[in-house]
Amino acid sequence: MALQGSFVVVADSPAADVVGALRAAGAFPVIDATWADAPAALSSVNPEAVVLAEPCGHHACSAAFERALAERRKAAGGAIMPIIARTRDDGAAGVTGALPIAASAPVERIVRRLISALRIRTLHGTVLRRISTLASRGEPALELPSTDPLEDATVLVAGRGRSYPALSVAIGERVGLVGAFSVESAARALNARDVDGIVIGDGFGPRIVEALLTALAEDVRFRDLPVAVMGGHPGVVEPFCLELANLERVAEGPARLVERFMPFVRLHALGQRLRRMLKSLDAQGMIDPETGLLVHDAFWRDLNRAVDDAEKRGVGLSIARFAFNGSDRRNGLDAARLLSRLMRQVDFACREADNSIFAVFTETDLRAAHVIARRLAGVLKNTMVAPDRKRAGIDTAVTLATLKPTDNVESLLARVVGEVASG
Repeated sequence: MALQGSFVVVADSPAADVVGALRAAGAFPVIDATWADAPAALSSVNPEAVVLAEPCGHHACSAAFERALAERRKAAGGAIMPIIARTRDDGAAGVTGALPIAASAPVERIVRRLISALRIRTLHGTVLRRISTLASRGEPALELPSTDPLEDATVLVAGRGRSYPALSVAIGERVGLVGAFSVESAARALNARDVDGIVIGDGFGPRIVEALLTALAEDVRFRDLPVAVMGGHPGVVEPFCLELANLERVAEGPARLVERFMPFVRLHALGQRLRRMLKSLDAQGMIDPETGLLVHDAFWRDLNRAVDDAEKRGVGLSIARFAFNGSDRRNGLDAARLLSRLMRQVDFACREADNSIFAVFTETDLRAAHVIARRLAGVLKNTMVAPDRKRAGIDTAVTLATLKPTDNVESLLARVVGEVASG
């Protein structure tokens, strides 16, 4: 992916290296501005992205830039504008929402990070256009959630050193957390669920860190995934910085890591939110953009249709209800998104207001449905994290019923609500 469109580079000192790299990657025009001139530069053009090629040494200039940036975003009303900010240490960027990068990092890394962020901008623009098109036709359209994407984000923390407890607490205070004490358990978590970032803590040797980074770099699914490595291993981390555009090594403690890492997690979570919305738009609103499962109206319509089809053809049909003891809204969404990934293509499900989930298994008798339901419940129990963090997972209760010749939708549902199959 080449850079296209206009870009603004902000620095009081000459930033020929950054400007040259952007132009070589296809950016045009590239506006080179000082911190004092940056607000005017933002007003003159609607840039694809901004690169802060040096930290701002004056609070007044930084504040003026933030105000101009807010005005530009409000006036444009369009897709997000990524900001990449060079920093002198492991600290966060001086501008709200900016993605930090070390001042000593090669300009190739800045370009790679921009390309990664611009993929989210493109996705955002696509969703906005689709929503606008539906609105112009007078059709019902989804609305982008106004909540912080961090509210839906999940970060995988792998480690087993002395700083692991403090690191887990620091991450868990901001986002959902999945812990892994080994590379194997981290790999299982990555295959079972969507995460918005990975933190590799201390306690792993260089070879283990290298093996994990190699696995991430070789899988295209993780090319934009934020990855933070805490502490040492500089010689191990640097070779992967081009393959993993959002890879950071933070030498300071957990608090500094979280401060620097959260902008990446927020942007990735936004991308996941946009992908779910695009999937819902493709399905003409029948898929819930929060969970990936069917919305209620579509679920009940498909259930009635499936019951009629099963009765006419004489094939099996089973329905399960998954209930989660002690879960909150985040865990309810987590469970629904996990099930949307695990279920067969021929099956369908929806989430209820109490976080329980109805799942329909088509052409499936009671014995086969019992096997499927237990497998799904087992994955949920071993993957989800309890809100109080005192238990390894969420207790999942499953009720199950299969269609009988005398059944209709109401009687089938009455049985699945009342008959406990397993727990």
